[in-house]
Formats: sequence, structure tokens, C-alpha cells
Amino acid sequence: MDKELIINSTPTQVEIALLENGKLVEIHHQKTNNNFTVGDIFLGRIRKLMPGLNAAFVDIGHKKDAFLHYTDLGPKLRSLIKFSDGSHSGSLTTHRLDSFKIEPEIIKTGKIDQVLQKRQDILVQVLKEPISTKGPRLSCEITIPGRYLVLTPFNDVIAVSKKIANAEERKRLKLLVESIRPKSFGVIVRTAAEGKKVADLHEELTIMLQKWEDIHKQLYKARAPMKLLSELDKTSSILRDILSDDFNKIVVNDKQLHTNIRSFLGAIAPEKVNIVQVHKTRKPIFDAFGVNRQIKSSFGKTATMSSGAYIIIEHTEAMHVVDVNSGHKMTSTDQEKAVLAVNLEAAEELARQMRLRDIGGIIIVDFIDMRNPENRKDLVKAMRQFMKKDRAQHTILPLSKFGLMQITRQRARPEIKINTAEVCPTCSGTGKTNPSILLTDDIERDLRFILQSRPKSKLILKVHPYIEAYLKKGLPSIQMRWFQKLYKWIRIKPVDNFHLMQYKFYDSNEDEIRLS
Repeated sequence: MDKELIINSTPTQVEIALLENGKLVEIHHQKTNNNFTVGDIFLGRIRKLMPGLNAAFVDIGHKKDAFLHYTDLGPKLRSLIKFSDGSHSGSLTTHRLDSFKIEPEIIKTGKIDQVLQKRQDILVQVLKEPISTKGPRLSCEITIPGRYLVLTPFNDVIAVSKKIANAEERKRLKLLVESIRPKSFGVIVRTAAEGKKVADLHEELTIMLQKWEDIHKQLYKARAPMKLLSELDKTSSILRDILSDDFNKIVVNDKQLHTNIRSFLGAIAPEKVNIVQVHKTRKPIFDAFGVNRQIKSSFGKTATMSSGAYIIIEHTEAMHVVDVNSGHKMTSTDQEKAVLAVNLEAAEELARQMRLRDIGGIIIVDFIDMRNPENRKDLVKAMRQFMKKDRAQHTILPLSKFGLMQITRQRARPEIKINTAEVCPTCSGTGKTNPSILLTDDIERDLRFILQSRPKSKLILKVHPYIEAYLKKGLPSIQMRWFQKLYKWIRIKPVDNFHLMQYKFYDSNEDEIRLS
């Protein structure tokens, strides 16, 4: 399988598209001013305890207090509080836990007010981003992730990813990690560690211990709320988690980001440095790789497949509901066989849609009814296979007697919603039309206005490809006539996802010139 990462960087955000065999399967957005993300570690302050919910609300600097439930405190809470209090006061002089006495575990069925107090400072990690009206969700089970390993302080457990199936390899990794693991630190061995040498694992473990040392140093006389450790930026964290031998191209449109990614890859996977490329053509990067076209066709209420069958995805507060429809192109005479084919195609598309939109929570799927029990089993088996590539934790239940499949999928951040409906190009949503013949007059009028305030600027006009072709056609073209009238050559660039009558002006640095 070929995997490509296409990264579109703008001054305000970074957009990341993951393509598998040319098909868009994940899209990520990160605003450059985002103040926190999943995995960040904070020193928070408890604002209030809610015994009825068995939870606490914690101030971590977000506009809404974060939510910390008793079940997310973790059994090692007392050890965590002892470490953070000792680091804060200066009585604990080292980040290592060799001589640190681990405190007794808290009980699973305890109450929040038995272990925490109001206005207490506490070390927490962001578990979920704010979703809808809810603030961030927190955990006190601190983890420091790397590419091959995850470090868990105050623990002695070594766990190996279930995706490493070979028993000999699991045993080898467990022995290796046991030999390099520092005292009172647990380690989770990730799938990417399969086949790696002890030197690679030891090097990463050293880096993670340095991060733990940074947390220890920053805790000294720290005032809550305060961020102690920031998760990698979106691009780097995605590369860390999903980079594999299947990756054959990473394309980015920003030279600084290109340099950053190369240096990051040099640290975690030197053999992959040369797959990073800078996008050099004038065409926008998402247009050049067909990402915008796939976004337009993939988001919205209905997703149509190549056979003509389609799925309808509806969202409610409690769950997502998916309906599978065969369309009008079922030509097979064997109805059961045709229905199975449509259901299998729909299952593959749904697995892609869940990753693409980052749909979480409960998903109910109404597949087309099948009478054959073997076909029903094959569909469930296929669905599990299609979702193997999904990094989010998920559970798939067999079809119910009503033919419904229930799926739960981990929700760590808000669902991605992209409105693919465009404003009517003729009336701009007003219901009244301006004469399209006047479009060139409108552009020329705005051109004259811009040139009055910045006569020496090099201007770029971005329009729909049809309009670009119209402005450049013939001798002399409208573009040439503007040059003769205004003594300024205007570069014209097509943008696929502009609507027909839309146009924008940019300067030579590709910054938009706003007219209102």
C-alpha cells in the first residue's frame, strides 16, 4: 500500500491529508495559535469537587474548566501527588524514582472527595479535546509517548502491543525492555518496535526520561495553571504514530516546515528523510494532489460509491446513524450475492468515512438485509478487517436480528465537519441575480481601486478555471487589454474550489488583498 502525506501550511493553520493508494482517508487541521492538544501535560488547580458526579473540575488555563473523573485518576494517584508536591517544594531533588517510595494504590470504587481537595494543585494530562459544550477531559495516569515505546511513571508493568502477533518477538522485546527500563517506570511497547534493536529502544527511552526530567524541573515553585510538556505539533505526532515502510511521499508547501519535518525524521527514521519534498508548482498543493476534489465528494450527508450504491450518514447528539442503499445499478440476477457485494463496498467506505470525519461514540449501521447467515458473518469479518488500519480504539458487534451493526469508536476530539455546499454562484444566496456579463467590469473596477493605493505591487488574480480560460482567450485577450489600459500585467491563477463568479486578489507574497 502506498501512503502519502500532503501538508498545506498557511499563516493561520496547517492542514494535513493522508492518502492511501491515492484515496483520502484522514484529514487533520491545526490552528497555529492552538494553546493545547491531546497529550499535553499541565499543572492544574482543582476548582470544585462534584461528589454527585464523582469528579472534579480543574483549571488548566482553558476558558472552560476541564473535567477529571475518579476513574481517570489512576491507581497511582498518591504517588503522583507525592512526586509533584516534592518537586514543587524542592524536597525531591531528582526526577529518577530509584529511591522514591511508591505510595499505596487508591481503590477503584472510592470517592473523589476522599483523595482530592479543593484548590489543590495536581499534575494532569489532556485525554480529550473540548467537544461541543464540554471542556477538555483529563487523566492523572501520565504517559510520555515515543515512536517505539510509551513511558508510564510509578509503574512496573511492561506491556507489548497486541498487534505484534509473533510470540518469539513479543518475548524478545519484553526481555530487552526489562534490561533497560529504569526502576519504578512502566513501559508499553508499540507496534513500530517490532524488529528494532536494543540501541534504538534505549535511545528513545533516554529522550523520554529527559522529558520527565523537564517536568520535574518545571514543577519547582510552579504556579498553576501551567503547561509543563507540550505534545508534538500535529504533523510530527502523526508522523510518529503512523510512519511505516509503506510511506513513499511527504509533500509540503512551506520550506520552513519542510526543514522541520526532515530534522524530525532524521531523529526517528533517518532512512525516510528523502521522501520529504517541497511542492514547487504554482497550483495550490491540495488541488495538485486532488485533495480538495476528494473533500468535496466525501463530506456531506451522502457518500456515493463507484457502483452507484451510497450511504447516508446522520448525526444526532447521542449517536451516528448510517443507512446503506443499493441505488439503481444492481444488475446481478442473484439478489443475495448482489446485496452482499453492496454491503461489503459500503463497509469499506464507512471504515474510510469514520477515519476521515473522525466520527466517535456509537455508530449504528443499517445494512441491506441478508438472509444467508454465512454472508452476515462475512460482512462482520470484512468490517473488522477494513477497520484494522484505524488507530482509534473501536469495537464492532455482530449484526443484530434486525440487521443492524453496532460500532463504538474512541472519541478524542470533535468530529470534522466540512460544509461542501457552495453559495449559489449566480445570486450569492440572495435569490437575486447580478448580470454575469458584468463580472469582468467588476474585476476591472476593483483592479483600478487596488492600483491607486499600491501602484507598484505585483498582483495575482485567482478565479474559477472557466473564468481563467475566458480571461486568457483570444488575441488580444481581456488580460492583454487590461495591460494596455492599466500598464500592469496581472497574473491569473485558476482555483478549482472557487465558485464560478468568485475572484480574489493577492500580492506577490500570496497574501490576500481585502477590498472590504
